[in-house]
Amino acid sequence: MDVGEYPMAAVTSYRSFRVNCNLEAFFRMKRNNLSAVNKIVQPSPALKQPKLGPYSSLNQTHMYTVLLDWGSLPHHIVLHIFQYLPLIDRAQASSVCKRWNEVFHMPGLWRKFEFELNQPATSYFKSTHPDLIQQIIKKHAAHLQFVSFKVDSSTESAEAACDILSQLVNCSIQTLGLISTAKPSFMNMSKSHFVSALTVVFVNSKSLSSIKIEDTPVDDPSLKILVANNSDTLRLLKMSSCPHVSSDGILCVADHCQGLRELALNYYMLSDELLLALSSETHVNLEHLRIDVVSEKPGQIEFHSIKKQSWDALIKHSPGVNVVMYFFLHEEELENFFKEETPVTHLYFGRSASKAILGRIGLNCPRLIELVVCASGLQTLDEELICIAKRCTNLTALGLSGCEVSCSAFIEFVRLCGRRLIQLSIMEEVLIPDDDNSLDEIHSEVSKYLGRIWFPEAIPIW
Repeated sequence: MDVGEYPMAAVTSYRSFRVNCNLEAFFRMKRNNLSAVNKIVQPSPALKQPKLGPYSSLNQTHMYTVLLDWGSLPHHIVLHIFQYLPLIDRAQASSVCKRWNEVFHMPGLWRKFEFELNQPATSYFKSTHPDLIQQIIKKHAAHLQFVSFKVDSSTESAEAACDILSQLVNCSIQTLGLISTAKPSFMNMSKSHFVSALTVVFVNSKSLSSIKIEDTPVDDPSLKILVANNSDTLRLLKMSSCPHVSSDGILCVADHCQGLRELALNYYMLSDELLLALSSETHVNLEHLRIDVVSEKPGQIEFHSIKKQSWDALIKHSPGVNVVMYFFLHEEELENFFKEETPVTHLYFGRSASKAILGRIGLNCPRLIELVVCASGLQTLDEELICIAKRCTNLTALGLSGCEVSCSAFIEFVRLCGRRLIQLSIMEEVLIPDDDNSLDEIHSEVSKYLGRIWFPEAIPIW
């Protein structure tokens, strides 16, 4: 029987991958015809036979029927099950019967696929077997539409991913994702090799709508090739931490991809020109703009400013856009931010946020929906938090750790926000008891204003 046309050496070498015990038992039954069924369901003659009830023969007949009906399941049901199986298990299942083998070769099974590439010395995850990868490219490349590559930190895995990309010449990929489970991965490999492989997909797909290529050596010329072949279809582009892309490269994407709805980039790529380009009449409304603010080089303190007029133009054109900003800066590096009104909706401080910067946020971020502060020194943030509650009337989520707020000020913050606070995650050490409120009393007061039971988060002690 045709076993998915995959070499059995590749299949048997990965026997540790099992669907589950029952399904594996069924595979063995099918290969040994009905004799295997008798061996499994018939009790050993050495054991004492239980007394059979009046319906036992009917139950046994039903058991045989259930076991034998697997091979008669409709194609669309088997296809749905196969979609949840790892590649090696798909190959094994294809040898069970003709019907399952037919499903194995249905184009719909290969529309979405994730290549996992890991080195045994650097990762505990199992890789997709190279022989099976080649068979996929040979038989099903034309069917691939939603493709992702998950690689570990090794250069070998990144190069293997690019070798596969270089072979995808007869495909119509719509979604492409390059995911590094750990750095440096793609950044450590040859830039020319990476760009050459990526260009193959950009040129041949011509229908790319979603691209995630963060932490990669993609550059401006390759973005121009992307635009030349996929400008009508591109809707989402995530390319944070791509040091070879300049503001001119991302501006080229904004100028030509009029349907772009989601964009993720580093702050150094953001410019007044880019925001104005995204605000032009020919553009559809941008729905999501993510900006990662990190230092380009150690010791960098000054960051360029974006004019209020540029932000205003974007909001006027796309009034519902979510502007998400992730900050990974030290306190002294935040000086140039939030001096003017900024339409940020989701704000995350992963390293530090000074008392002064949080005060500016309360004054100049009226669209704020979510705020997360992971560190803010030893000064209490009472006034700043109350100001945010009063002026940021859309705020629905707050997370605090590594900072200090008095219990009374926190209760006042919750009272001002009321039940619009959907998510409230506050580490217990953030809250400082005062003359009016203690930690033992705070949960009841906060719960009263939220309209639900609430407790501060506690770090577990193991």
